[in-house]
Amino acid sequence: METPERTVAELGEFGVIARITAARTPSSVELIGPGDDAAVLRAPDGRFVVTTDMLVQDRHFRLDWATGTEIGRKAIAQNAADVAAMGAQPSAFVVALGCPAQLPLSFVDDLGAGMSAEAARAGAAIVGGDLVSSDSIVISVTAHGDLQGRAPVLRSGAEPDQVVAVSGRLGWAAAGYALLSAGVADVDNYEALRSAHVSPQPPYTAGIAAAIGGATAMIDTSDGLLSDLGHVADASGVAIDIRIEQIDPVLAGAADRLGVDPLAWVLTGGEDHALAAVFPSPDAVPPGWQRIGTTAAGRGVTVDGQPWTGPTGWRSF
Repeated sequence: METPERTVAELGEFGVIARITAARTPSSVELIGPGDDAAVLRAPDGRFVVTTDMLVQDRHFRLDWATGTEIGRKAIAQNAADVAAMGAQPSAFVVALGCPAQLPLSFVDDLGAGMSAEAARAGAAIVGGDLVSSDSIVISVTAHGDLQGRAPVLRSGAEPDQVVAVSGRLGWAAAGYALLSAGVADVDNYEALRSAHVSPQPPYTAGIAAAIGGATAMIDTSDGLLSDLGHVADASGVAIDIRIEQIDPVLAGAADRLGVDPLAWVLTGGEDHALAAVFPSPDAVPPGWQRIGTTAAGRGVTVDGQPWTGPTGWRSF
């Protein structure tokens, strides 16, 4: 007879928290980590960057599409990308988990392993959290970052006659979502695209490189390139024109399979958590960044000089 798998309810809140944090590597800014009422962190230059985001089961992830490890990595990645988009180094994360009492501990173990692994990839660590009973799985992450003495890179600093560039993939997560949603039987043949959706890997160090290189504005393209560059254009009071000259063959193949235009994935997909930034000149664009457009006097975002008539990106409601 098969032994029933242990659940969250059997171990209890503090046991689960201890289990998640047991194998973690401490953050370099951590003075006091898990175990007290709150963590204590260094703020080396007297400031810290902070952001928060949530993932809700069946809204931001599905258990039949992603493993616990992949979901954990995604929860950290989407928060760390926002820190990187400010030109900061991710330094610490606090995680709150809501879940059903009967959730298997094996899933919690995988979730914790994924969060810890992605935090380490970002150069940081989980320093605390909370656990509460919930009808479905909800993950809330608060991320902290260190500006390392630099000014933050805002959305509002772009000026006319500058260069727009991106670092990271565009459209891969949207393609993976489309393939999974369509129930493509051989989705394993598109593993890179599936993985991009369920467990994106933002280019964290590219944000710091952009800040050092003199980026005048920057943003995490979590909601889609056009939508997020629209925030930069609005905040900076400039017009942005995008030119996508080449579509990756991997995207083109998936789009052909589904009979759709891959350009829409690139422009509006989001969730790759690529970074988009504006630089004062072509020479200022660091290695690892690709030029995709320019700024000018005016308003709004265009594609090849023309308005984009379709959806521009993610909408929460």
